Amino acid sequence: MALDAPTPIAAYDAPEKDLYDIGEMPPLGYVPKQMHAWAIRRERQGEPEQAMQLEVVDVPTLDSNEVLVLVMAAGVNYNGIWAGLGKPISMFDVHKQPYHIAGSDASGIVWAVGEKVKRWKVGDEVVIHCNQDDGDDEECNGGDPMYSPTQRIWGYETPDGSFAQFTRVQSQQLMPRPRHLTWEESACYTLTLATAYRMLFGHEPHELKPGMNVLVWGASGGLGSYAIQLINAAGGNAIGVISEEDKRDFVMGLGAKGVINRKDFNCWGQLPTVNTPEYKEWFNEARKFGAAIWAITGKGNNVDIVFEHPGEATFPVSTLVCKKGGMVVICAGTTGFNCTFDVRYLWMHQKRVQGSHFAHLKQASAANKLMLERRLDPCMSEVFPWAEIPAAHTKMYKNQHKPGNMAVLVQAPTTGLRTFEDALEAGRR
Repeated sequence: MALDAPTPIAAYDAPEKDLYDIGEMPPLGYVPKQMHAWAIRRERQGEPEQAMQLEVVDVPTLDSNEVLVLVMAAGVNYNGIWAGLGKPISMFDVHKQPYHIAGSDASGIVWAVGEKVKRWKVGDEVVIHCNQDDGDDEECNGGDPMYSPTQRIWGYETPDGSFAQFTRVQSQQLMPRPRHLTWEESACYTLTLATAYRMLFGHEPHELKPGMNVLVWGASGGLGSYAIQLINAAGGNAIGVISEEDKRDFVMGLGAKGVINRKDFNCWGQLPTVNTPEYKEWFNEARKFGAAIWAITGKGNNVDIVFEHPGEATFPVSTLVCKKGGMVVICAGTTGFNCTFDVRYLWMHQKRVQGSHFAHLKQASAANKLMLERRLDPCMSEVFPWAEIPAAHTKMYKNQHKPGNMAVLVQAPTTGLRTFEDALEAGRR
């Protein structure tokens, strides 16, 4: 399938100023001194609407391999909540800067480039993946950059994320923007899609293959919605787990083979002590959950891969229902970090527990290519204006968000725009 061909940005008139209003466009390539940003400071860490406050800050300066991007729209992820709370760790203890701009997903336009940047030029429309590294160790040169000791997540472990008019990134973080999508659709998918891609295809020999059965926790969320689509595209069978019955049709519509509502079972939380009455009750409920999986996969067919991210609440069941020689791959702990399990089912059935953390450029690019080729849906659920960025995070924090991925507008003046010229015209109106 042919990809959308890039077209250069047409000339337009705009004044040179030190600071521009949100949605106001500077001349192409002109870098003002300051910008508007939603900033977090140590003294106000807490829930999103306390932690995130509007400030005017300096536009970042570039190193030789860095790029300045005019942010058109951004995505909402749980790490913005963690950054605001300062839990499980305060990012001020990581990057040592006086303020923190969250946001680890964005679509935008290359606005300035460092002197060593060759792959990108001013005016290129891009999406940003969130992995950074220093690029000068063995893992970055022949190994896996995600194992580099310098690996860090932009917008979380760095002070300059996407909830600002401009953001500074490494040139290797940029990928072509799917031009058939709106700015907000382009902004909402990269973190969760690339994370899901590495989980399913990045841990040999347990890469997803046709015919495999995969249990997907949180199937209606950002990670889960991409896992379902990737499994379906690869010829596997996705079994989605939901917590609300009204999400069933959404997950089935993504291509799941079947859906299970976890609220029909009572085997969640940390594992009871083995060989106690409480353990027996847990085990009987967990077997009922396993039987619900068999109703989809066929009797006796446990899942090849468990796509894990809730952590504490689900991990004991995940390690039980995974097949012999299968893999539980985990990338988060949204219900808690104290994971427990019955180790007998791990060693005697020779299962693998694999940690997985975002993705390197090759994996992120492979995932992005599927979006460029229109093989995946970004599953954007809600779009919030610039002024409601903290409120969007509050909605996620309270688990009140809709199925799919959330986006926020930054320089894009309204929703539904697909080109920079559209944004200029909408801004004039």
